[in-house]
Amino acid sequence: MLDRELIRKQPDLVRQGILRKKGDASLVDQFLELDAEFRRIATETGNSQAESNAMAKSIGMLMGQKKFEEAEEAKAKASALKGRVAELEAQEREAEAKLRTLELEFPNIPHDSVPDGADENDNPVIRLHGEQVKFDFEPKPHWDIADQHKMIDLSRGAKITGSGWVVYTGIGAKLQRALFNFMVDFQTEQNGYSEIYPPFVVNRESLIGTGNLPKFEDDLYKTQDDFFLIPTAEVPVTNLYRDEILEASQLPIRHAAFSGCFRREAGAAGKDTRGLLRIHQFDKVEMVKFVEPAAAYDELESMVVDAESILQALGLHYRVIELCSGDMGPKATKIYDVEVWAPGVAKYLEVSSVGNFGDYQSRRANIRYRPEAGAKPEFVHILNGSGVAVPRLMAAVLETYQQADGSVVIPEALRPYVGRELIG
Repeated sequence: MLDRELIRKQPDLVRQGILRKKGDASLVDQFLELDAEFRRIATETGNSQAESNAMAKSIGMLMGQKKFEEAEEAKAKASALKGRVAELEAQEREAEAKLRTLELEFPNIPHDSVPDGADENDNPVIRLHGEQVKFDFEPKPHWDIADQHKMIDLSRGAKITGSGWVVYTGIGAKLQRALFNFMVDFQTEQNGYSEIYPPFVVNRESLIGTGNLPKFEDDLYKTQDDFFLIPTAEVPVTNLYRDEILEASQLPIRHAAFSGCFRREAGAAGKDTRGLLRIHQFDKVEMVKFVEPAAAYDELESMVVDAESILQALGLHYRVIELCSGDMGPKATKIYDVEVWAPGVAKYLEVSSVGNFGDYQSRRANIRYRPEAGAKPEFVHILNGSGVAVPRLMAAVLETYQQADGSVVIPEALRPYVGRELIG
């Protein structure tokens, strides 16, 4: 959610930001119209309340002067004013609710440094790490490797639930568990995050706070009592501090959380639907930071490095791209994606998206901090990113470390978690 004063005082800036994200700039005009009406009602409410208070005071004075007839006339006027104030207060609440609903539709404004562009084809590559692995045989895609070693069962997942749901079996179950345990340990022990194990089900207010609602409700799994399965641990971890005021001495707060993630849109448009590339339920380690505004962009750069460190520890080739304005979605001011190379499918797979959200989420969730003792609270800035997602990482590990005889070498960093050096 944007600062109302920003929209009021710099509407052209907000329009331009929305247009850079390929959004609907008419939101600004709708807001200004609703806001003018809201402020008109609020002013009238305040004036009527002041008049009512003055009238009430005059009644006491008239009674003290024994001007009973005048006092009765004043009482009648006061009663009418009281009714008018109640009516205006109801109108003000209604106008405020409409304004709030519209505010939730505004995207965040991209940072000046974000490159302009229309879609993913305009995203610049920031850096590459390592080199693409070379084979003296035809590398297999991960689903063939997994099938050979009985690591995943897609058909039984479909039987149990439906298309896009996976059963991990045998060494496959152990490997995916090893991956998220390794990543939680690495982010907490090596990169300095504190561990959180959050609920996998959240209420509507939590999803409004992170910006998933109301816009993306159709992408979420909903329970009969208006709870939702989380799309990412970003949602519960961000809402740890909803409606709280933090002290500057607490910042920065850096949390890492393992969770299951649930997304209805997993098979959208038939793109990358084979194997583990796009599924409805998956495991992920999420990183979330709460920081002072001046430190936010430095913290963004370090969070990208923290995501990269997982791939480096596993000896995987990857690249970092910066999302252009037309591809970055509504919530962030700046986003980097980390994409690991999967040689079996011969493509880069996104395993982490790291973004700075500024005060967009903290305004929605009302998360503030006090810069110093006695100071007026300000909104914290929030960042999050994957550290990283398991399924595509597992796909990249299997495809990168496959051998000509069909076996798979376990990366050295994972061996203590898997308990062996080789699959097959």
